[in-house]
Amino acid sequence: MKKKILIVDDEVNIGLLLSKFLTRDGFEVANAVSGASAMKILAEETFDLILCDYRLHDTDGREILIKVKEDYPSTSVIIITGYSDIKLAVELIKLGAYDYITKPLYPDEILDTIKKALAAQKTLKKIKSSTERRTGTDREPDYVNYGEYIDGESDASAKLFKQIQLIAPTSYSIILTGKSGTGKECVAKSIHLNSLRRDRPFVAMDCGSLTKELAGSEFFGHEKGAFTGALFTKIGHFELANGGTIFLDEIGNLSYEIQATLLRAVQERKIKRIGSTKEIELDVRIIVATNEDLAINIDKGTFREDLFHRFNEFSIHIPSLKERGNDVLIFANQFLTVANTELNKKIKGFSEGVKKCFLNYGWPGNVRELRNVVRRLALLTDGNEIQVDVLPLELLNYVKDYTTDKSLAQTKTEGKDKRVDLKNAAQEAEYNAILNVLMKVNFNKTKAAQILKIDRKTLYNKMKAIKLDG
Repeated sequence: MKKKILIVDDEVNIGLLLSKFLTRDGFEVANAVSGASAMKILAEETFDLILCDYRLHDTDGREILIKVKEDYPSTSVIIITGYSDIKLAVELIKLGAYDYITKPLYPDEILDTIKKALAAQKTLKKIKSSTERRTGTDREPDYVNYGEYIDGESDASAKLFKQIQLIAPTSYSIILTGKSGTGKECVAKSIHLNSLRRDRPFVAMDCGSLTKELAGSEFFGHEKGAFTGALFTKIGHFELANGGTIFLDEIGNLSYEIQATLLRAVQERKIKRIGSTKEIELDVRIIVATNEDLAINIDKGTFREDLFHRFNEFSIHIPSLKERGNDVLIFANQFLTVANTELNKKIKGFSEGVKKCFLNYGWPGNVRELRNVVRRLALLTDGNEIQVDVLPLELLNYVKDYTTDKSLAQTKTEGKDKRVDLKNAAQEAEYNAILNVLMKVNFNKTKAAQILKIDRKTLYNKMKAIKLDG
């Protein structure tokens, strides 16, 4: 069944463009040009999601959001704002908006935000339904699992689950450790959703590419005219997360100077936007993540010990995919379900050879690598089952004990390039080169970009183009 979206925008042309775009992507779409007409439509039809411009002739997105959350709480709301409306972002999220999108509008960003909102909505509905079946009540579930994170059945997954349950209700700062791709951001979101801050913002920030010049603005924001190029007021990540949770990824990559700036904010729980004298009180839970050993970095003098202890009120190690044993097949099936939805396919599962390969392979990129591999396999599969002949070359050596599948693998390896044109050969070479470097550096994208002699943004774009992003 198609998901239903209501677009609320008094600029008719924008509403029509959004409607055509979303209809083309498989959604059922209705349009309203005012708050009054939107509420009338909502009284007659049920919608999964509302995409609402903040500025309307007869009301604003804030009032629409409040009414929707009162009368239709299961409907997700995404607000569209201009730069001048960014200050409202924190309030809108606290009032129940799933997210906000700033103008100018980009189709890929809109579609990605909508899909995430619907995925989160689906997860919460499943959890509520499961709870009602167990208890015969409609009370809130004891544990909410973030939609993109998957609970396994291995001992390592069970331990992780217990740690999340234990720490989530507290206000402790947390360090998440583990190899790249193990799902640290997903664990952070699970902790947030099971905390007392669950109705407040969760803001994620990648510290890996921050420069000294950008760090202050990204962390704390700036006022219009504070420096050359500051054309508008910017709300920093800490202010956006106020009342909720901020997640700082790749914290070990911050320079020593940036760490000093961050330490002051963490200690004093106050910040100032660049160019402002006004102090902003902070009430935010901090979760940081690293794939490095910060104790070693402290010994080397590249990470501040005082900042480490500020963060390290509790630590959780995220197990690698290899440590999770047969969970790999559980995760693979979940990712296949998502890929079927994305590609509009009905692939039922994996051949025995592919399953054997998945269990034998080491997965240096962990859950992220598995997800990307399954997406690629689903894209290449025309039938009802994923076979070995579509496996990437780096996985073929791990196919064992399945004669039919092995012959398919040999055929692919020996005759693969006979029908490949130059463009495809170049793409395959680039894919293998990038993947090999990422595996060598444990999927640390900063180090990989340095080895490949490209900047981090270019690496991200190339990973996205060859579906290694995640």
